[in-house]
Amino acid sequence: MAVYTHVPAEEMAELLARYGVGALRSFKGIAEGVENSNYLVEAEGARFILTLYEKRVDAGDLPFFLALLDHLADRGLPVPRALKDKDGVQIQTIAGRPACLIEFLEGVSLSHPTPAQARATGEALGRMHGALADFAPERPNTLGLAGWHDLAGRCGTAVDEIAPDFSKRIADELAWLDARWPADLPHSVIHADLFPDNVLMLGDRVTGMIDFYFACSEIRAWDVAVTHSAWAFSSDGRDFDVGVGKALLEGYQAAHPLTDAERAALPVLARGSALRFTLTRTWDWLNTPADALVTRKDPLAFLRRLDFYAQHPECFSA
Repeated sequence: MAVYTHVPAEEMAELLARYGVGALRSFKGIAEGVENSNYLVEAEGARFILTLYEKRVDAGDLPFFLALLDHLADRGLPVPRALKDKDGVQIQTIAGRPACLIEFLEGVSLSHPTPAQARATGEALGRMHGALADFAPERPNTLGLAGWHDLAGRCGTAVDEIAPDFSKRIADELAWLDARWPADLPHSVIHADLFPDNVLMLGDRVTGMIDFYFACSEIRAWDVAVTHSAWAFSSDGRDFDVGVGKALLEGYQAAHPLTDAERAALPVLARGSALRFTLTRTWDWLNTPADALVTRKDPLAFLRRLDFYAQHPECFSA
């Protein structure tokens, strides 16, 4: 469950009063997600999402995230805006946390996407990258290659409690990536976390792209690699779905064609994606108390993806 901060009903009602959206009818915590506390809020005749930003989200980054959502929404992308209250304020404080009241979007997130749904997601990602061509604000990627080295160092040899020789496997992969990481590919602001649970769908149609709280300025094609690693495998990373992976790339290509250099770099970028999530999941695995209300995610699920990409770079061939 991803509700870290409890909001009393009285504070929730007072918050809604600032927006003039009607009286509070009900609210409940949302289990999905691991970064922030989220509530589904029912007012008179409308639904909203209330997000309370926990310690991993720097409140100083919120203006960047909100400007990004407004920019994409203005260009017709299916993203939820943070609403402004009657005084024009977007960022509130509730239960001692910075918070935003966010538009509710229809749709469901998928556990087992089909090729058609993957293609629609690839198209939406491509449209998003096209829409960000004139987005000027930037935010550094703290979870890029340098950040992976830092995180691996902080995890140390404790990772060998998870799997034998895990620390050596991580060190070897970092050295491999250091020698091959591309330096001259196009950069953009990217989502950087477009997992199936961050895409809302009705049938084969994307109705929402959500949770932009890892968005940053980075190699644009790395966003494609992250999405591929998130969508084209079973949740445990044991099975690769050729059809889903191919459809995702075809959808992106239709909306925002990859350059030859970007396409050639995808096998390396995908290994970087798999290592990034291996490391962050490993850190969480080692540092989340056993009685925490959030379910730890298996870091080996992305180590298996990493092994697949190392053995099958041809999976990105046209």
